[in-house]
Parts: sequence; structure tokens; C-alpha cells
Amino acid sequence: MAVMDGCEGSSKTWVLEEMDCPKCGQVIEYYTSRGRIVEDVKCACGYEVKAQEPIPFPNEGKEK
Repeated sequence: MAVMDGCEGSSKTWVLEEMDCPKCGQVIEYYTSRGRIVEDVKCACGYEVKAQEPIPFPNEGKEK
């Protein structure tokens, strides 16, 4: 099913993003997946961006 790999794979791929630290202005790089920050990131000045819990897929956890 190589045709479907592009659709499913893109939602699982981490995306590298950047933001300016609100404390010191230095650039902070962090990874996101499906719009959520994947892991905690700490700036050199001590400001920390916390990871957010993932949103479950609609079909997860449902019995058939």
C-alpha cells in the first residue's frame, strides 16, 4: 500500500519548528507532531517549553 504511505506517514512525522524565546529572544527549536509539541525543550536562559499530551485518533480505544 505505497499509495497510502504518504497520507498516514505525514501525520506521524515530526516537524522541526522555531520560535523566539519570550524571555531572552533567542531562537528555540522544537519538534511537533499533529500540532503538539513532542518533547520538553529548554532555552539557555532557563525558559522551558513543555511537551503536550497527544490527541488520540478517533478509532483508538474503541471496541468493535
